[in-house]
Amino acid sequence: MSNKDIYILGIESSCDDTSAAVLKNDSVLSNIIANQSIHKKYGGVVPELASRAHLSNIIPVVESAIIESGISLNDISAIAFTRGPGLMGSLIVGTEFAKSLGVSLGVPVIEVNHMQAHILSNFIDNGKEKPDFPFLGVTISGGHTQFILVEDYFKMYLIGETLDDAIGEAFDKCGKKIGLGYPAGPEIDKLSKIGDEHKFNFPLPKVEGGNISYSGTKTAFINFLHKNINNNKNFIDENLHDICASIQKNLIDNLLNKVKFLAKANNLNSIILGGGVSANGYLKNRLDNESVKNNWKIFIPELQYTSDNAAMIGIVGYLKYSKSKISDLKSTPKPRYSFL
Repeated sequence: MSNKDIYILGIESSCDDTSAAVLKNDSVLSNIIANQSIHKKYGGVVPELASRAHLSNIIPVVESAIIESGISLNDISAIAFTRGPGLMGSLIVGTEFAKSLGVSLGVPVIEVNHMQAHILSNFIDNGKEKPDFPFLGVTISGGHTQFILVEDYFKMYLIGETLDDAIGEAFDKCGKKIGLGYPAGPEIDKLSKIGDEHKFNFPLPKVEGGNISYSGTKTAFINFLHKNINNNKNFIDENLHDICASIQKNLIDNLLNKVKFLAKANNLNSIILGGGVSANGYLKNRLDNESVKNNWKIFIPELQYTSDNAAMIGIVGYLKYSKSKISDLKSTPKPRYSFL
């Protein structure tokens, strides 16, 4: 590989955000995201609607990313795209667009694992310290809660995951029960700031080994609400901030207990987060405290790279291109795309 600058066009379409980014080596020149607000009224992502929106959004989003980057399509060295995991219809749009554009430009295409990208987004150049290998990668979002032993950029081993609901899904389902919109996580975090996190207690699931569970917490939360609403129909309105703070503490306690267990079991002192829930302010504060107690180094992507975005796809594309890890045009979407 020559020392010539590498320009990567990244394309992300795994769920309900259409995104395109341009990277010059490991630096982001543009990162455009088209959100799909239509899903809010349904309380979650509707796959068919997501696919249609991607079809409408992908060309203008890519055009905007190229214009904002200040380069032309002819400068692109390779196109990186999300192969999976994700929604099949959404993945098809991004995959086929990337391959078609790659053929028309005569440049290689590079498939990217969406969850690897969340972890490796911490290697986007932002002038700050980068993680040293090995480390514990923690991917937390509405669709995933995974614990990854990361020995190198592309040597990742799944050592634990949720047995049922993802942490972001638990936030959303609990939030829906108290009248919050989708996604509920950011609203719970906001409302919790003036709540008493010790006001209400919920049981912590006990799962052996590296796995974690959230479905029991959700059930306990629903039963808690039913019991108290039967006694006081205004219970939620009168206690909203305390309810949010208490359930948020429980969900984060569960996560951090497993992080502490896995970090100790694998002799790791660097913890790297990725995914939308890594933007949670309460989690960040708790991690700061735990880092002092446990002598951890904590790495969290910049806010703009926590949720689904194409910059994280682009950085993986850059790292793969630098190692001549190129995909062929036979690559097809993989809704269940493992790390291995």
